[in-house]
Amino acid sequence: MRAPIPEPMPGDLIEIFRPFYRHWAIYVGDGYVVHLAPPSEIAGAGAASIMSALTDKAMVKKELLYDVAGRDRYQVNNKHDDKYSPLPPSKIVQRAEEQVGREVLYKLTSENCEHFVNELRYGVPRSDQVREAVMMAGITGVGLAAVGLIGVMLSRNKRQKQ
Repeated sequence: MRAPIPEPMPGDLIEIFRPFYRHWAIYVGDGYVVHLAPPSEIAGAGAASIMSALTDKAMVKKELLYDVAGRDRYQVNNKHDDKYSPLPPSKIVQRAEEQVGREVLYKLTSENCEHFVNELRYGVPRSDQVREAVMMAGITGVGLAAVGLIGVMLSRNKRQKQ
């Protein structure tokens, strides 16, 4: 039996587990969230919302959490509360509500949905998904370079023995 999902509190960060990435929203009360989405996205689009990565504009939308999450799992994740002091919930909600309906610049690496909600809650725009992806790309690059170097060294060693 699955444990019930606790009701979010106004100002909470909501992490929605989409296939291949996480979508972020901020809970504003009465079942609603505010989030960034491409202008053409339909609530509950699930995996189809990955198209947001291909656009340079996003809309700030207020929609029911149930609709935004669709069939995807979600959780409250105020993961930076130990690092940054969250603004008062009423201020977070006010700031989020003021943004609804605005079209904003969207960049996957610097101005995405996670940056947006962290800016609202903490006043600090940050995206751990981007940081993790950059770190993995760096590790992968170093690994590939090491494999290439080993290949060159083995090739030289083989030629020297001939």
